Amino acid sequence: MQGKTQKELLAALQRSGLAGPGEEPAVEQLSGGISAEILRVELADMVICAKRPRGRMQVKADWLAPVERGGIEVDWLRRAATVIPGHVPRVLGMDQVSGWFFLEYLDPGRFDNWKQLLRDGVADPGLAARVAQLAVTVSAHSSSDPRAALDFDNGDSFHAQRIDPYLLESARRNPDVADRLEKLAHDTASTRLALLHGDLSPKNILVDSRPPAGSEAVALPVLLDAETACWGDPAFDLAFCLNHLALKCAWQPQHSKGYLACWDAFVDSYLAGVSWEDPELTNARAAALLPALMLARIDGKSPVEYLVGHPRADEIRKRALLWLARPASKLSELRHDWQRQCQAWPAART
Repeated sequence: MQGKTQKELLAALQRSGLAGPGEEPAVEQLSGGISAEILRVELADMVICAKRPRGRMQVKADWLAPVERGGIEVDWLRRAATVIPGHVPRVLGMDQVSGWFFLEYLDPGRFDNWKQLLRDGVADPGLAARVAQLAVTVSAHSSSDPRAALDFDNGDSFHAQRIDPYLLESARRNPDVADRLEKLAHDTASTRLALLHGDLSPKNILVDSRPPAGSEAVALPVLLDAETACWGDPAFDLAFCLNHLALKCAWQPQHSKGYLACWDAFVDSYLAGVSWEDPELTNARAAALLPALMLARIDGKSPVEYLVGHPRADEIRKRALLWLARPASKLSELRHDWQRQCQAWPAART
């Protein structure tokens, strides 16, 4: 870590009351963040996580986003802690001067990453259902709270992080469906119903496999990385996570049966928690968004890394374009069509 950054971090820790005068904590850069600097900081009395958003994402494309989104993440985590306690990291402080904020450190010796579990074929529908329940519970709780609409009125940030780099970039690269994608972008940005997470991806879910004494032996999920949170359409969260489960089928087709079981559990659990409208309306908008998000992870500014150069990337693009040209009215239609696609891949039969 550069000297200037370390000095800024130390000053931020001291202003936040986490580091004492003269204290020099050990700092380790953590991997995995294209949108933020993430550090492990060993203080005199505890280990914490320090995070600060980047103004430019670490991808090949020119992708900028407001650094003020760090405050959005802190606000979402604090709100979520009151609704789903124990399922988000504790916020320990935020330094408005530097933009650094500080969270409870979740030891990788205890917590697994859901993306890595899925990669290894550990596809637990019960875990998928619990993740969906947590996300929808936060959204449902916010929908009856007028204050949430004011606190998370940050559509410009969501546009910079999701609408433009995902939907509009895909439209620029696929002119045949540009009108459809631009309409989806407009409809998504203008639908304002509840608080959404905005980055509900398996990589942002940690799993505590050591439940408290006396509780059932179940994997307990912890939701991370809410810098894309905003007041908008929670159907985006539903479609966003399902997209990752679908793409895993192309990456590891031998596990696609398990991934699709997670899809089913996620949908059922999520829709069961929708309280702000008829759940079938959420279902329909998620079905409209899913192919656009699938295309975005191939042709958008943030292509999913495990499919870059993959021989099935073009098949995914063709399927997404077909779905965009012939929109589905509900997620089950896409799910059954995707299952047939997965069964056509040889490894899925083993």
